[in-house]
Amino acid sequence: MANRLIGDLPKVGIRPVIDGREGGVRESLDVQVMEMAKSAAKFIEDNLRYASGEPVQCVIADTCIGGVAEAAMCANKFKKEGVAVSLTVTPCWCYGTEVMDTDPLIPKAVWGFNGTERPGAVYLAAALAGYTQKGLPTFGIYGRDVQDAGDTSIPADVQEKILRFLKAGLAVAQMNGKSYLSVGYSSMGIAGSMVDSNFFQDYLGIRAEFVDSTEILRRIDEGIFDESEYEKALAWTKENCKEGADLNNPEKQADAARKQHEWETVVKMTLICRDLMIGNPKLIEMGYREEGLGRNAILGGFQGQRQWTDYQPNADFTEAILNSSFDWNGIRQSFIFATENDSLNAVPMLFGHLLSNTAQIFSDVRTYWSPDAVKRVTGKELTGKAKNGIIHLINSGSTTLDATAQQRDAEGNPAMKPFWEITEEEAQKCLDNTLWPQAIREYFRGGGYSSQFKTEGEMPVTMSRVNLVKGVGPVLQIAEGWTVKLDQDIHKVLDERTNPTWPTTWFVPRTNDKGAFKDVYNVMANWGANHGAISYGHIGADLITLASMLRIPVSMHNISDNDVFRPSAWTAFGEEKEGSDYRACANYGSLYGIK
Repeated sequence: MANRLIGDLPKVGIRPVIDGREGGVRESLDVQVMEMAKSAAKFIEDNLRYASGEPVQCVIADTCIGGVAEAAMCANKFKKEGVAVSLTVTPCWCYGTEVMDTDPLIPKAVWGFNGTERPGAVYLAAALAGYTQKGLPTFGIYGRDVQDAGDTSIPADVQEKILRFLKAGLAVAQMNGKSYLSVGYSSMGIAGSMVDSNFFQDYLGIRAEFVDSTEILRRIDEGIFDESEYEKALAWTKENCKEGADLNNPEKQADAARKQHEWETVVKMTLICRDLMIGNPKLIEMGYREEGLGRNAILGGFQGQRQWTDYQPNADFTEAILNSSFDWNGIRQSFIFATENDSLNAVPMLFGHLLSNTAQIFSDVRTYWSPDAVKRVTGKELTGKAKNGIIHLINSGSTTLDATAQQRDAEGNPAMKPFWEITEEEAQKCLDNTLWPQAIREYFRGGGYSSQFKTEGEMPVTMSRVNLVKGVGPVLQIAEGWTVKLDQDIHKVLDERTNPTWPTTWFVPRTNDKGAFKDVYNVMANWGANHGAISYGHIGADLITLASMLRIPVSMHNISDNDVFRPSAWTAFGEEKEGSDYRACANYGSLYGIK
């Protein structure tokens, strides 16, 4: 477990604030307030990890904060310690504006202890009013049930809000200062692959880095990759990546020598794209310091079609392996690497990865199959969660092999787990349940190998997508639901109508009889683009919290109102939650933009 990007991992700052009146009041509260901070820090460190595996670290102010001077001392310590998210805690009244955190770029929340002996909840309300008045959106955390003054436990509802806030806040902090690596540029007229560098900088704090595809050819031709690792990777690939049937017409099928060349090329492409993203000390040892430093890319994409794929093997293997939680070097953190350089699908993949710590699925949102249409073409009926229709998620490249659903959670259910929980046996099962047929040369004239599998099992998942809307800016769509396993006869007929050499996931969103979620058809009909990012778990509420921090409104979701957690200032923009979200985001503007 190691952070592979340049820059220290962000820390959580705990700010214990207190009534500053000395001579009896402060002295009676000092121990209780500091214990509240310590309790919060322990809970956070016991329950949160970064996507790279390390436990999240907390920094507590040296003293309780009773006024401006101590607030400044705390801010100075946080700056030195690398704090990027702050949680203010208190069980008592404090002088709100004197003890507040005023850094506009640090996501912030206040937990006001719900107890009757001291007015922590009263302070919370006063503090949030001050933050709102000063234009510093802040999350308010307030337990539903009154606690006794000496109770140091953290109620379940408070725990949930603390974790939701911090997952999102740490995601914001981890993105800031990193890069998006665009290998090539615009793919087949897809708007999302026309990388908008202003969006990345203004909303995410991410710079866009552009590298022409010829850089891959240069590194292949000039041997700018680790030759020993390449030999290891090629041997591992031959052992673990079994070729599927070649479904090309006989006159278009490549001979054995060409197929071997394509395997060698796609393995080299995988090494090179990884090195472009995060660098490689081995290249520096070889005398290629510039190449060895990499681009500090937390996410990226590969243009591919058509200028590359008309004469070179496609990047399906590269994308699938990078997006998986394992390769020839063993089990490791997955990368975020988008097919067709669809940067606007890479972004929600990154969101999902940082919030869930799991590998992400990239798919075409390909087809809605109604129950009647399935019955017509297969003679069979959909059952279970699929009974009201299904959405076919399928794409030639980026679907992580984790999506084979061969991993298991603690109860034995199909899952996609953080890499540090994946066993060697589970990783091998993912590989064993994947074939690699030759790419269909009508699409990919240069050949290559597509991953071929179906998601075997029911898993809770969340599909999301960022779209850019002229006059509005970025908006986020969210659909929670499940993967479903179909009768094999149904799967075979439906799959072969599309492209049976590609990986398939059958998805059923949770519907609620209204709007875009009236039924499965309406989810498909209201999706804003041809691609979707799919994350393991129902993380829609976490995505909504993250989007509010980044000032990205949510245009479509099926999350319960009770689970929507946004800064308290959002309530000042109207009662209807989604309309107020748009108005608040427009008012505050992008997090890093200059208004």
